[in-house]
Amino acid sequence: MIQYPAKIKYSKSDKTFFVEFPDLPGCHTFGDTLQNAQEMAAEALSGYLESIDLRKMDIPRPSKMTGRDVHYIAPETRIAFAVWMKLKRIEKGLTQQKAAELLEINFQSYQKFENPRKANPTLTTLKKIEKIFHEKIVLV
Repeated sequence: MIQYPAKIKYSKSDKTFFVEFPDLPGCHTFGDTLQNAQEMAAEALSGYLESIDLRKMDIPRPSKMTGRDVHYIAPETRIAFAVWMKLKRIEKGLTQQKAAELLEINFQSYQKFENPRKANPTLTTLKKIEKIFHEKIVLV
């Protein structure tokens, strides 16, 4: 659904894997192993995205990066869905009201889809969302 590139580098002096998200200023973490660093990265990413949404800040779009130290990290599913939904709606030039109309649901129900703390669409609604955004939803 949505993933952000993270640079994960091993520090020999600290004996840890340091994680930074180039698209998200100040979003850093670390782990004892690569797997632990990736798990911590998902947790840090989820908290970061939820925090900037709470503060009504623009959510940066994930960039495309390659490299040996680049790993793509997905936030928690409910947060990934809410962020993806908001970014897709904006990309299509829709208001929340218009998106709700296209989905044939009320405005308040639609607002929950873009709220990382409340996003929980039904399978039927997911199919409608795929149709209006012309994109398959793949939950990680």
